[in-house]
Amino acid sequence: MRNATRLIGLAALVAASVSCGDVVRQGSSPVYLVIDQLQGIKGGASAGSPSGFLTSDVVTNVTTPEPCTSATPCPTVFDDSGSVTLRAPLKDPGATAPLSPTTNNEVTINRVHVEYVRADGRNTAGVDVPYAFDGAVTGTIGAGSSRTFDFELVRSAAKQESPLIQLRTSPTVLTVIARVTFYGADRVGNAISVTGQIQINFANFGD
Repeated sequence: MRNATRLIGLAALVAASVSCGDVVRQGSSPVYLVIDQLQGIKGGASAGSPSGFLTSDVVTNVTTPEPCTSATPCPTVFDDSGSVTLRAPLKDPGATAPLSPTTNNEVTINRVHVEYVRADGRNTAGVDVPYAFDGAVTGTIGAGSSRTFDFELVRSAAKQESPLIQLRTSPTVLTVIARVTFYGADRVGNAISVTGQIQINFANFGD
């Protein structure tokens, strides 16, 4: 009987541990965030179209307006933008009958965090990759719908710091992966987030 009691207690403890871990992993919100699409957009006067990877020019020779000309262009630094399409489906769509989301399931996004890593594991910020940063982005994903958000993917300040500033006079192309995390909360205050990744190639590309 004593052994049986111990086994029952151990089973309850394991079940509780699994349950707590599941809550930590999934959060308390009845919805979860899904990234349908994450794209980068090259900045500058000749801004590029949204793409699944970003070609980021560390310096752009601008020829207008004056005093910038084709003969004496002005080296200029632009930031690069990102675009993401998010939706927030229900975690439990209904076992027997489909459940419909309500206004309580709307999610307001309020912050974005961008960090950069390299495939070779050399990830020292300010030496191997640009510094990570937090940015503001605000918008609400309606119940059962999706929404596209624009955000800053590469700061212009990063192109004036190491390791990007050295690329102005180098033929090297620095390839990194940007890990982009979006944070928000549902209508009843449950925190929610999701992370996506996009490749960025940094260099002094021809203007």
